Amino acid sequence: MVKVDKFIPKAIERISQQVHGRAIIALSGGVDSSVCAILAHRAIGDRLTPIYIDTGLMRKGETERIEQIFSDTNLQVIDAKDRFLGALAGIVDPEEKRKAVGETFIRVFEEEARLLGAEYLIQGTIYPDRIESEGGIKSHHNVGGLPSVMDFRSIVEPIEDLYKDEVREVARALDLPREISERMPFPGPGLSVRIVGQVTEELVDIVREANAIVEEELVERFHPWQTFAAIIGKGTGVKGDVRVHGWIVAVRAVGSRDGMTAEAMELPWDVLNRIESRISAALPTVARVVYDLTPKPPATIEFE
Repeated sequence: MVKVDKFIPKAIERISQQVHGRAIIALSGGVDSSVCAILAHRAIGDRLTPIYIDTGLMRKGETERIEQIFSDTNLQVIDAKDRFLGALAGIVDPEEKRKAVGETFIRVFEEEARLLGAEYLIQGTIYPDRIESEGGIKSHHNVGGLPSVMDFRSIVEPIEDLYKDEVREVARALDLPREISERMPFPGPGLSVRIVGQVTEELVDIVREANAIVEEELVERFHPWQTFAAIIGKGTGVKGDVRVHGWIVAVRAVGSRDGMTAEAMELPWDVLNRIESRISAALPTVARVVYDLTPKPPATIEFE
């Protein structure tokens, strides 16, 4: 485990040495980027501008909640929904999706940095992101998904050698709110990787609502490492005595220590039954709901 009393001052000193002007930080509201934001602010003060990009691929109520949590900062909120959906249009391959999202993020950050006169981008890359990207498992949008040419003097990654549980330790030592320090991981490409196949606004809306139902049912009661809903294809069903060829929603809930391995959680049947009932009732185009039992490995936690 990381020794936080030594890590924090070293990280602040390292940022001070790496950043020689204005910087922006990619702030998602997750524990990784939030820890980086605190460390960077302590290192360079008002030379730092946090930027949150609303990709249109966020969880239900996410943008509004991030604005509330970081209301006492100079947070810049950028609406780029149409841009991200446009970049993903027609793409089916998961790796291509991640690269499309990664490049769009960088291009938006570049534009905002130019307006602010910032030459540095700070982001919350952690060690598992690097392992999975460099090992060919999947390209994280902030590592393997980055374009080869970027208009930044440098990209600064203060926690790139930490695992998720270590980042949480640092967050607690920095007195971040529990809502942030214990926050469930959420993929950088957002809901786009919870839709197997082509991403459309309609499917994003469906998976967003299904995801909200799953989180409402499981997060507070069972404290999973990660839980969510994903659209994995189509299947035949019956609704109102009418045949429908509707979407299949898969529910995933796993326990883990650092995200490198994971086990599916054993959930009570009545809870799974209630999740199915709520999703089917709320979303007319969903034909069936399934629960994924696969550990990591052989599966990854996300479907794409």
